[in-house]
Amino acid sequence: MKRIAVVTSDVPFVEGGHLVLARSTVRALRECGHEADLVLTPQNRFGRQFRAYLATRLTDVGLDGLDRPIDLVISMRFPSYAVKHPVHVCWLNHRLRDYYDLWPALRAQLRPAGRLKEGLRRRLIHALDAYLLKHNVRKVFALSATVQTRLRRWGRIPAEVLYPPAPQRAYRTDGYEPFIFTVSRLHKLKRLDLLIEAFRLVKNKAVRAVIIGEGPERDGLRARIRDYGLEGRVTLLGGSDEAALLDHYARCRAVFFCPYNEDYGFVTPEAFASGKAVLTTRDSGGPAEIVRDGETGFIVAPSPAELAARIDLLADDPAEAERLGRNARAASAAFSWEAVVRRLTLEA
Repeated sequence: MKRIAVVTSDVPFVEGGHLVLARSTVRALRECGHEADLVLTPQNRFGRQFRAYLATRLTDVGLDGLDRPIDLVISMRFPSYAVKHPVHVCWLNHRLRDYYDLWPALRAQLRPAGRLKEGLRRRLIHALDAYLLKHNVRKVFALSATVQTRLRRWGRIPAEVLYPPAPQRAYRTDGYEPFIFTVSRLHKLKRLDLLIEAFRLVKNKAVRAVIIGEGPERDGLRARIRDYGLEGRVTLLGGSDEAALLDHYARCRAVFFCPYNEDYGFVTPEAFASGKAVLTTRDSGGPAEIVRDGETGFIVAPSPAELAARIDLLADDPAEAERLGRNARAASAAFSWEAVVRRLTLEA
């Protein structure tokens, strides 16, 4: 049995997937007999990132509250891997993506002086991350092959892929009702607009879409639904509790999850655990690594027409949705928290 600190960064009032992963990891460690707790470090806003790195570096993770030694640190999201501990592994969600794969989009928004300033900041963050992930941690695990590729491209940082299972919830399958379900933060990178655009083209008028989530794109998505006359077919439910979330997973025909170049995303394993196929796109990153086209869901181009065609197929053929769902549930059995704990604790 080990005493383990799981460390990740925190943004106040934002409950992101990284916190779900961190809490699930703590629970899995405890269920495997370890003492584990969660340590949250700051993730400062733009212009103050280096203060967050420094504050994290100065966070004491050598002892617990009773001054007993902590045997292992598992860090996750930037800049949590700046903590110092002699036995430190990193299960990386992602680095600060705006300075990595999303840099072209950020740079395009900046004026020339801002490009110079942020370009310098980007180079410093690259150097700092490379040093920390090569010299401050004993081993790096990547959440997906997408994250592994980013590490290799920016920093030549070696990492092993370690996919997380679905969070520990009471998943079930209650049927395959005629609606497509998705849960996501309403953000541009999650591309909920693709689902709305697809429903303009869906021929089967009996099938609906249900979206659970909050975020900055809410008003824009509502306006698009209204402008397209889809109020009776696409529903934005806003936030939700766990019971409602599991209920929608359990009853839906299939799950839509088409973010852009996602690190991983728990929607896919949660859908699989609920016996539901996943509709995703070739450029979705982590989801496209997990879904097997035609077996556990569909992988298409990020095209409303292609998505609409697959939605119509599932709407017209519930038996096909059920077949894919059975395959998805079987695939979810390959993901085990016990196996994850063995690897993170360097026992396998």
